Amino acid sequence: MDKPVCLIDTASDGKLCVQGSALQVLEQIQQPVVVVAVVGLYRTGKSYLMNRLAGKQTGFALGSTIESKTKGIWMWCVPHPTKAATTLVLLDTEGLGDVDKGDSKHDTRIFSLAVLLSSTLVLNSRGTIDNRAIEELQYVTELTEYIKIKSPDEAVDDAEFVKFFPSFIWAVRDFTLQLNIDGKDTTEDEYLEFALKLKLGNSSQVNNYNLPRECIRKYFPSRKCFTFPFPTNPDNVSYLETLDPAEISKRFLEVTGRFCQFIFDQSQVKNLKDGHTVTGRVLGHLVKTYVDTIASGAVPCLENAVISMALIENEAAVKEGLEVYQSGMEELKKSFPLELNEITSEHQCFSLMATQTFMKRSFRDSDGKHLASLEFDSYLWDNEKASEAKCESLLSVLSEPMTERTNQGFYATAGGYDLFCQDLEDIVNQYNTLVAEVLEKFLQQKVAVTTAILQADDKLTENERRICEERERAVLLEQEMKAQEQRQRQLEEKMVIEEQNNEERVRQVIQKMEEEMFVQQQETKRAMDSKLREQAALMGKGFQENANKMASEIEQLRRRNKEVEDSKSRELAKMIADQERRNAQRISSV
Repeated sequence: MDKPVCLIDTASDGKLCVQGSALQVLEQIQQPVVVVAVVGLYRTGKSYLMNRLAGKQTGFALGSTIESKTKGIWMWCVPHPTKAATTLVLLDTEGLGDVDKGDSKHDTRIFSLAVLLSSTLVLNSRGTIDNRAIEELQYVTELTEYIKIKSPDEAVDDAEFVKFFPSFIWAVRDFTLQLNIDGKDTTEDEYLEFALKLKLGNSSQVNNYNLPRECIRKYFPSRKCFTFPFPTNPDNVSYLETLDPAEISKRFLEVTGRFCQFIFDQSQVKNLKDGHTVTGRVLGHLVKTYVDTIASGAVPCLENAVISMALIENEAAVKEGLEVYQSGMEELKKSFPLELNEITSEHQCFSLMATQTFMKRSFRDSDGKHLASLEFDSYLWDNEKASEAKCESLLSVLSEPMTERTNQGFYATAGGYDLFCQDLEDIVNQYNTLVAEVLEKFLQQKVAVTTAILQADDKLTENERRICEERERAVLLEQEMKAQEQRQRQLEEKMVIEEQNNEERVRQVIQKMEEEMFVQQQETKRAMDSKLREQAALMGKGFQENANKMASEIEQLRRRNKEVEDSKSRELAKMIADQERRNAQRISSV
């Protein structure tokens, strides 16, 4: 993308709506995405930071008046500067608190969507992180009303949010204070923690003071702060995107550089609940799902979104897998007929490629239903028919002289039978590599002719005729046994290939489930580390009651994680058992 596009707009009736052109852009991105969203009050310079993350001076509209420039949510997708095969998706959101809107719920919806879609959330503000700045973040305190982890009828503690929420960065613009607390120099991060410090007490005033701070500390797994000085002379701020770098403060450019590098290095790839990596295509589905849910008056639910994505992606994964197999075999079909070992080898190769394609895109196929629908036609029948047609064509050519002699009555004379048998044997010898089944069919077709010539040959005695008939039956029986042996070999080879394919399927199922379990464990570890840090901080500041509550949340998180792991283990065991049962049925039907 050479410039941003509108991803989410506001319709004439005030409802949020997704722009189809933006979804088409996301649909083309098969890579994992790192999603960085910026939120904050309008006219605070959010767009400038996003342009810098895109590596551009201009792009997202900055505006130069008191009117909010960005409406809805705008998107810019660029190659990630430091992560290979990854796309950086930048989301610039509509400024919060715009007096023209007159709808505080609209702001909260925009804020909630930024949280739901991003892997890193940047909060942009001006001045200092004082009580007024934090109080303006009432959107954080309302998140539990606008985002659900599971369906409304399932009670889930909001402590679970930390497992799925993005990392949090507070960018303080036009910062003029000295980073000094109690006469000691401090870091930007320490300044943020000082601003988020809780007050002791249980009065309504204290509770109101603590609430937004507790929400930030509780919901987001990690926090970071950057303080930006004035970028330039106040008269030039409105034209920041067109200024020569020499006219911009070196300190401002230095902080901007650190800010961008931190995001490039530390922002994680976006994951769904249950650990599935989000690609551009999946992000598009998520945007559509969340916005449609909000437009319907319902509350976006992480669990429902995952279920919806799993159905879409698994059905598409089956289709992609079948296309890989069929395109490969259809190309091979142009070379039919082939030797059995060659076609079975190619069948195995393409079926494994198809399974790998399915596994790469699928997720949460815990019952194996979609994997089971990945059935392949081995193309053996097509190859056999092509082989039979080729053999019959060659036999027709080889037997043409004999057919002509038969029509001319050449063999209807004394000794004609011996001549006919010799010609027939010559044809067989010429085609000593003939497929057994086709040769059997050819000889069967000649039984009537052979019998007629035998009966017409008055040189032979009745006893000699009986001996010849017995010999002919023996030849046919021998050829039938050879054909049966060939069919048996084909069946055995096919069963071996099926068993190998089935073993590989089970191996890939186990690998897929283990990868998903590992990502879930990483999610839980990140959440646990965050809560342990908070607990230590609370105990250090004398908030014993809060620390005890945090300890309860940590224990609850451990218990739920154990339940999830046990459930996943049972799912894996059942899926393997079901897959092995299907494999046995598939082999028995071969």
